[in-house]
Amino acid sequence: MTTSVLNVESLPIPRPEHPHPHWQRNEWMNLNGEWSFSFDPSNEGISEHWYSNSEIAYSSMITVPFSWVSPLSGIGSDHKGIGWYRRTLKWQTTDSQTRLFLRFGAVDYSCDVWINGVHVGSHQGGYGSFEFEVTQYWVEDLDNTIVVRVEDFDHDYQTRGKQGYGEIRGIWQPVWLESRPQTYMKDAKFVTTIDGQVNVTTRIFAQENGSADFTLKFAENSILHTEKIDLIAGENEFKLSFHITDPKLWSPDTPYLYEGELQLSGSFGTDTVSTYFGVREIQTVRFDERGYRWITLNGKPIYLNGTLDQSYHKTGYFTYPSDEDMRDEIYLMKRLGLNFVRIHIKPEEPRKLYWADKLGILVMEDMPCFWGNPDEKARNAYEREALEVIERDYNHPSIFSWVMFNETWGLKTNAQDTSLTSDVQQQTSYLKVTQEWVREQYRWAKRLDPSRIVEDNSPCNYDHVESDINTWHFYINGYDQLRAHLNEVVDKTFPGSDFNCIGGNVQSDAPLMNSECGNVWGIEGGAGDSDLAWHYRYMMNEFRRHDKLCGFVFTEFRDVTNEFNGYYRLDGSDKDFGYDAFVPGMTISDLHSPDFIVIDAPPCQTVNAKDEVKVPLLRSSFSDKYHGQHLQVKWELWYDNLGTRVVTQSEHMSVKWDGYGVSDLSPLYVLMPDQDAVAVLAVSLINNREEVITRNFITFDVRGGNQGIRFEGDGDCISIPVAAYKEHNFEQQWEAIQCAKINGAGQGRYAYDVTLPDGMEKKMIGEIEIMFEASAKRVLARNVEGAKQNEMGLDLMHGADARVEYNPNTYYMTDEERHPSRVNVLIEGQRIGSFYLPDDPADSRGVLSWHYQPLANKLDEAGSYGYLCKVSVPGQLAAKLDRNRTFRLELQAEGGGLALYGRNAGRYPIDLLIRYR
Repeated sequence: MTTSVLNVESLPIPRPEHPHPHWQRNEWMNLNGEWSFSFDPSNEGISEHWYSNSEIAYSSMITVPFSWVSPLSGIGSDHKGIGWYRRTLKWQTTDSQTRLFLRFGAVDYSCDVWINGVHVGSHQGGYGSFEFEVTQYWVEDLDNTIVVRVEDFDHDYQTRGKQGYGEIRGIWQPVWLESRPQTYMKDAKFVTTIDGQVNVTTRIFAQENGSADFTLKFAENSILHTEKIDLIAGENEFKLSFHITDPKLWSPDTPYLYEGELQLSGSFGTDTVSTYFGVREIQTVRFDERGYRWITLNGKPIYLNGTLDQSYHKTGYFTYPSDEDMRDEIYLMKRLGLNFVRIHIKPEEPRKLYWADKLGILVMEDMPCFWGNPDEKARNAYEREALEVIERDYNHPSIFSWVMFNETWGLKTNAQDTSLTSDVQQQTSYLKVTQEWVREQYRWAKRLDPSRIVEDNSPCNYDHVESDINTWHFYINGYDQLRAHLNEVVDKTFPGSDFNCIGGNVQSDAPLMNSECGNVWGIEGGAGDSDLAWHYRYMMNEFRRHDKLCGFVFTEFRDVTNEFNGYYRLDGSDKDFGYDAFVPGMTISDLHSPDFIVIDAPPCQTVNAKDEVKVPLLRSSFSDKYHGQHLQVKWELWYDNLGTRVVTQSEHMSVKWDGYGVSDLSPLYVLMPDQDAVAVLAVSLINNREEVITRNFITFDVRGGNQGIRFEGDGDCISIPVAAYKEHNFEQQWEAIQCAKINGAGQGRYAYDVTLPDGMEKKMIGEIEIMFEASAKRVLARNVEGAKQNEMGLDLMHGADARVEYNPNTYYMTDEERHPSRVNVLIEGQRIGSFYLPDDPADSRGVLSWHYQPLANKLDEAGSYGYLCKVSVPGQLAAKLDRNRTFRLELQAEGGGLALYGRNAGRYPIDLLIRYR
């Protein structure tokens, strides 16, 4: 048998691995790489016989399998229209009696194919895989020419999804030749149950009547089963069942795959296909006396911690540059503690689904939408494509759900007259006839694949028709607003409720889960590129308060061109959430633990010094790992006293960890420190091996009350508001967070006049220390040219450039990129200290910058914070100040800008402090 490198040029080709590892024959040839290419703006290629005239010179070379719009294609032109591909090659199979097939992973949108000048077939649809038999047209031992003509005119009926990030045009998934015997297996479907029952349905094409042996070999032949079958010429469907004793179940934690092969043998030879399956069951089940269902995996409830994956790459667009890139995508998700991903408006490449199967992550796969009216042409095109996608991806154990439509896109009649993402004119534009067609699609998908959850429409308009799961979308910023919204949704969810339904339909007992969430579109004009860590923690905490809720989909996995709310940057680099500054060792994965401690309180609340505060706790359990055990809830209250970590309380309590769902724990009573502070309540759940199961925290803005600002330590303090400077010489300067923060761009200084107590009040001042919180100041386009709002229309939703630096809400979240500066401290013109400011950061550590945001639907440098700077005045200079009792203090930036944080901004509850004694 030959391999994938048979007769392939010695030059490396992109994506050399087999495109469909779930259905792989040994004798194949990868056709990725360089093809001749030409646009056809006048549509003259057919009349001029571009498909057969070898003297026609194509104008360019293109790299397959990349969209001709993408940089990796070598073309990089967003040309809407017709493109021609041509490639000449030799390939000889090992057996001249075999059949030869030309296979395409996907081509957008319609294509015609010729072999040696003979038309062999056409296909329409941009996401499904397809093939043509080319046996009779292929000449062995000689050059053969393949020509592909592609049309992509963005017709309203086309299934396009969210191609605005980077258009899919032309061939955008691998192309390959494949050899098969005269009688061969077309496909096979595996349906499993957790007791080890495996049902296999195989479709076979037989050249003639006869008998054959059908053999399954899996798990290194520990599963071996052969049956003799009778075939008739043409299409055959064959079903068999077998049982696995003590099966190894597939799950995100234990993604075991039964790898092996299927063989069909007879007088025609042997057809061997390498494939795999996973043993797992997805269901929805009522537990105990609950009147609602949860989603279960292998018979047990699973809390679905998910993310929205736009599946977009900056150079390949919707085609990944390499197999390693696809593997790394799944790795990066699992690294966050996520157990599922919603692939958004794009059926995923089979290689990436393979890595989801192999590494273990559940997949909710969306069907791509069309953007025109839901007329007959659009419906027919959609139905053909949905069938291709579900048939192709049926055997991936990672896929647990099909989503037929998203946010009513493509379902509104005359959508240009209504909003595509809101409920404006919803009742009149989402017509009853369309609603019934959506119901038909849901029921059709359930008949085609009863082993999975099917959703009619993932809604932002509260408009389900009929669905296995009851999901909804929200984008809300602000703790109070988010909490109230979740309470409302949960309260309105029960069998018979018409909430979240349209057209007189009502809810069943289907599981309630969120299918899109975040704050990105919950802020006027969009959140821009801003901190998401603060909002994310309290949103996760609020989700876990509710027993009915069994999962969420966070928008989104990576930043994209118009949304900057990813866990990662578009290039895969990290964002810093800053949680470990509150609880040592805490990462975002702590918020995704199936066993979780809910702190039923705001993320930050203002309290008085020495107050005792009651803090309610809840347990949320969606795993039986610790059921029946006693676990420890360890907690401490601590604060940062100007650079020194002070723990004021540290206790633990034993809790019996029994049963699924949410229940109360004993509340905590915490005593606030006797001074101004940002106090942190840090909570950890510990097992009997002293291992941390999960961590969580909240904060308190502790104020000194009538006694004013007080801090522990010797001496007295003078506090000067950072905005009370006497002068500055920055070229650009502005205030933020209600004047609790000031910013200077580039090089410059802030100058303050300081008056110390006179001799009557303080006879001698022996030591003076200057303290302040400062960061660098990154200058954004809006700081120079003014803020500019994006129009929240279709183009932006499609992925148009959001011009993020003009967005008034943008303040870049801390990531791997640094923007440092240096601040020098001068007294009476004499430099007494210099501090390197590593960055201009914004994340959950900017507690006060978040707590004192004036509005929930607008951001004002939210989450920004600085670094604590402390410098002592040298003795000789202190003596001078003791005599004069006044001095000029200057904070001077060398070039990277300077931001100063006051009492109600940043990380530390201080203005500019002068401590003396």
